[in-house]
Amino acid sequence: MPKSGSKIQTAYISEASPEDGRVDLQKAALSAVYSALKTSPKGLSLTEAKVRLEQYGPNTIQEKEQSALLKFLHFFWGPIPWMIEAAALLSALIGHWPDFAIIMALLLYNAIAGFWQEHKASNALAALKASMAPQAEVLRDSKYQTIAAADVVPGDILRIKLGQVVPADVRFIDGKSISIDQAALTGESLPVSKKVGDIGYSSSIAKRGEMIAVTIGTGRNTFFGRTAKLVAGAGLEASHSQKAVTHIGDFLIVLCLILALLLVGTQLYRDIVTAPSWHWSDVINILRTVLVLLIASIPVAMPSVITVTNALGALALSRKKAIVSRLESIEELAGVDILCSDKTGTLTKNQLSLHNPKLFKAGDSEELILAAALASETGSSDPIDQAIFAGLKDKEKLRHFHLKEFTPFDPVTKRAQALVSDEKGSDLSFCKGAPQAIMALCKLSGNSEEKAKVCVQELASHGLRSLGVARSNNSKEWSFLGILSLEDPPRDDSKQTISRAREHGLQVKMITGDDVAIGKEIASQVGIGQNIFAAGDVFSQSENLEHLPKEVIDCVERADGFGRVFPEHKYAIVKALQGRGHQVAMTGDGVNDAPALKQADCGIAVSGATDAARAAAAIILTAPGLSTVVDAIDEARKIFERIINYVLFRVSMTLDIMVVVVFATILFGFSPLTPVMIVLVALLDDIPIMTIAYDNTLLPKEPVHWEMRDLLLGSTIIGLFSITQTMGLLLIGMEWLQNSQWQAWISLTKEQIQTIIFLQIVAGGHLLLFVVRSRKSFFAKPLPAMKLFLAIVGTQILTVLMCGFGWLVPAIPWSIIGLVWLYMIVWMFALDLVKKLLYRRLEDI
Repeated sequence: MPKSGSKIQTAYISEASPEDGRVDLQKAALSAVYSALKTSPKGLSLTEAKVRLEQYGPNTIQEKEQSALLKFLHFFWGPIPWMIEAAALLSALIGHWPDFAIIMALLLYNAIAGFWQEHKASNALAALKASMAPQAEVLRDSKYQTIAAADVVPGDILRIKLGQVVPADVRFIDGKSISIDQAALTGESLPVSKKVGDIGYSSSIAKRGEMIAVTIGTGRNTFFGRTAKLVAGAGLEASHSQKAVTHIGDFLIVLCLILALLLVGTQLYRDIVTAPSWHWSDVINILRTVLVLLIASIPVAMPSVITVTNALGALALSRKKAIVSRLESIEELAGVDILCSDKTGTLTKNQLSLHNPKLFKAGDSEELILAAALASETGSSDPIDQAIFAGLKDKEKLRHFHLKEFTPFDPVTKRAQALVSDEKGSDLSFCKGAPQAIMALCKLSGNSEEKAKVCVQELASHGLRSLGVARSNNSKEWSFLGILSLEDPPRDDSKQTISRAREHGLQVKMITGDDVAIGKEIASQVGIGQNIFAAGDVFSQSENLEHLPKEVIDCVERADGFGRVFPEHKYAIVKALQGRGHQVAMTGDGVNDAPALKQADCGIAVSGATDAARAAAAIILTAPGLSTVVDAIDEARKIFERIINYVLFRVSMTLDIMVVVVFATILFGFSPLTPVMIVLVALLDDIPIMTIAYDNTLLPKEPVHWEMRDLLLGSTIIGLFSITQTMGLLLIGMEWLQNSQWQAWISLTKEQIQTIIFLQIVAGGHLLLFVVRSRKSFFAKPLPAMKLFLAIVGTQILTVLMCGFGWLVPAIPWSIIGLVWLYMIVWMFALDLVKKLLYRRLEDI
């Protein structure tokens, strides 16, 4: 940003002098522009450019970057990290240093895993941006040199050639004319011709010609400065995924506090009220029991499992040409029910083609197209010229003519003209341009004029652009040959993609900067619908776009699309839909899409998007078309299903352990699990479960969301049955201790009962995962992925060996291990039945 008191222009208004007041750099005479910017057509010196770069900063839309340290520390903040940290603190207070070390290791593992996966995603995005960094040709010390566009400063003289990106906002100062594609800024699919004195906008592309320009605005002081401001204020809320994990953490914290109060109250009553004496060791025992409960309540691996599952999903998406910049956006995409799609280059090819020529004095369509081709520039990147040459069937006919003089399209006369000689040496002139200009050149009148006007109006009503073509033998009298119509046709896969999106429960809305007529024509071709409204008719200029009236939101909700849309309209459309509870994805490629991309639940920058669009988007496509979006939605829903299955398993198991620990302690006076056992449960249950990221899942045909009521209710009901299973086994174990006949058969101690419960919870937890991973029977397809299956089998073998040989836990007889497994398999069938009944009930609610 400029220093205070600077007189050099960096925006569109400058203090030129006390007499002149403020100068509008877009409209002022070029001499006033030079004066305000303290520059000249000779450009800046290297020294002056360096000073200005240091003073005003790089020519970029700079984002506020968070340091790596703060990003890493973020993973220690939140309900679940708080629970782990509290357990670590309590372990230290009562001197349980082995527990403290293991808990801290789990906390660090969660943080490092999450940070590393996000770091890899950020690196992929940075590499993509670096590979697309634009350059500029600038006049420094009276010599043109190529520099990074980010180093362009106000007052620089630029040479802008065919195919180059305009690196900053400029005023053209020399050259015949230049044709600029502003689709990325305005959504218009046709280039705009510029002449000396006109303004060119940053990020637009030169499609024809070459001109010299002076830089009048860089960075945020450009045409889309307002857009950048909208982007900065958009999407500041926490993601649905972050909110869901917070809700789950809050639920477990509240339950843990209730159980802790019940446990501590009972212990205090026993130790202080009913006991004959009280000692500080009783407090330590209470704290030790609370520590067991606190460790039991923490789903320690939940953040890591969710992060790793998303990261592997991001890797799968990258193979499908979709780069993920924010991991949580995968889950957001899974719940999308409205897809707002940009038209130009996304639904359409962004490549003009000829359509249904209207003949007047031309003998046939080939003669009409040949005449237009002769009035075009060979090898031009102008989309109109390219469409004409592509539409000419016999290009060999062009060899019969020799070009003598060519006049490029003039924005004043609105036509391009060429003088050629044929094989006989006769001179011929051909002209093409705006139909009205060509009609005036040919002096059409009467029925011919009326017919031409009707043709133009009819084509316009179908969203087609018109191009008049004329020929002259002596350059004085012109013959009106006919009218060519131009369209930007839909992509070959757009209609199929829209159909697939509808099958996936998605409503597609088209949002474009083009006219409503063009929007309706494309919408009808791709099957979107005909409720296309002009954005200006829906949103008034004085309206607060953050707080729209109900009737406006109703219109947005029922519309199939909008035409003549400006950046603030796109932002408001997404905001309005979100206000009605919709989860919105927005595809786009231009600067004008950036605010809506960032505000959307999942912004998707399509192939070839501008830097601003890619920076605002959560997912960046590297292949053209919407088909990649639908593939991404498929993958996102599968990923989401895996995460939901894990959460259902984890919350149910956490409830099981917490409740059993509390009630066993109250009823029997001892914890059925030691702190070490609970930490081992966390390791043995959760670390192999990370392979759930590879699991096979059915593809949901509707958007999927974090339905917290159903998720917590389902987890609680399944958790209650798991509690019944564990308490049943514990009661059998306690009875075993009292039964002399059973003890005579196999003698067990209280410590061995703890090992039995440990085995049941580790093995039963994995069997529970097989139950909850499908809404159908656990025998139904798709079967578990081999990686998940082998990880669980390996863990169970290790657990059995630990219990059989007494590694880290008291050893129990092999016959008891067999009986515990038989008990769990019977319960697995019972739980599977409960699960199926539960899902049927939830669907009816």
